[in-house]
Amino acid sequence: MNLSRFASRLRMAEEISKKVGSSSTASVADSSAATSAATNAAKSRWKILWPNSLRWIPTSTDYIIAAEKRLLSILKTPYVQEQVNIGSGPPGSKIRWFRSTSNESRYINTVTFDAKEGAPTLVMVHGYGASQGFFFRNFDALASRFRVIAIDQLGWGGSSRPDFTCRSTEETEAWFIDSFEEWRKTQNLSNFILLGHSFGGYVAAKYALKHPEHVQHLILVGSAGFSAEADAKSEWLTKFRATWKGAVLNHLWESNFTPQKLIRGLGPWGPGLVNRYTTARFGAYSEGTVLTEEEAKLLTDYVYHTLAAKASGELCLKYIFSFGAFARKPLLQSASEWKVPTTFIYGMNDWMNYQGAVEARKSMKVPCEIIRVPQGGHFVFIDNPSGFHSAVLYACRKFISQDSSHDQQLPDGLRLV
Repeated sequence: MNLSRFASRLRMAEEISKKVGSSSTASVADSSAATSAATNAAKSRWKILWPNSLRWIPTSTDYIIAAEKRLLSILKTPYVQEQVNIGSGPPGSKIRWFRSTSNESRYINTVTFDAKEGAPTLVMVHGYGASQGFFFRNFDALASRFRVIAIDQLGWGGSSRPDFTCRSTEETEAWFIDSFEEWRKTQNLSNFILLGHSFGGYVAAKYALKHPEHVQHLILVGSAGFSAEADAKSEWLTKFRATWKGAVLNHLWESNFTPQKLIRGLGPWGPGLVNRYTTARFGAYSEGTVLTEEEAKLLTDYVYHTLAAKASGELCLKYIFSFGAFARKPLLQSASEWKVPTTFIYGMNDWMNYQGAVEARKSMKVPCEIIRVPQGGHFVFIDNPSGFHSAVLYACRKFISQDSSHDQQLPDGLRLV
């Protein structure tokens, strides 16, 4: 009797436990659903209160490559984009980018355009704060005469962005020169025409000094690096540094504060600042042909992503140049060692002084020409594409012309210095 009564009570307890458990589970589920609904409602209210214009814009190498493809989609010439593996560094290398915190491979973002068989190879190197997409107005025209290859230098654009560990001018130059040489080896290139713009001109010239056997002809477009702070014309800089504004700017420069840091720091306002720059520089204040609305939109998007990505190659600035963009190791000092025939191209209104090239030519023992292009500033290849193309073709006339006597004439509008 007692056992029967105990068994009955046990069954009653189990039933009560099941009901309580079921009720508890339902309560938890209801609570979870309520929490999820509240979270979604909060997100919706946040989106309403925090408009798109105030949200941070993400970026990465993938975003850069996607923006590059959109920009180059307006071209007519087919091309191949690839990430060229340059490895983690040659054995025994003393260059810091080869010895970074990891042994992972590095990649150089490369675009190669279709060309006629036997066409000379033209390798194009961008300047500071830029990437190979800046040549978008030139690829179609140049690809009709050359096998055009354009790259993003290590630490720029869609290339790998290792931690920048250089601490001297020598190490910084090696970062760019040696990574370019590793890329050249991987691509099995030799006897090519090397074109560099601005800081890219500095790198191209330093590369040609170290590896002249691979370069047929050197084209330096608005090249940096031909003036030093010791030049007589730098007196204004000494006076400016004595002012409080000059002292602040000089401190920022030596602290390696770059324009890209400003873009990143502005967060959601970064794209707007880039848009104002591109529309002003290549629109209202253009030296020549203004960008179309589509070109301006695509270029702005591309430029923003290349500037806002992880800091890497941009940190070279203070090691290569002193405040005022004066080279710490001026190319003028190496002019007598030049072994590659060279053509300098400057826009008529380029802020980079062509007189540096004039001085360098006096010491050169190789053929050297200086061409000035009308209606062009520092970005002469964007300002006046047709004039720029004429200058490049003239510089390379002996490589592309079948009738050398015909191509000896300087195209109309260009000026030889």
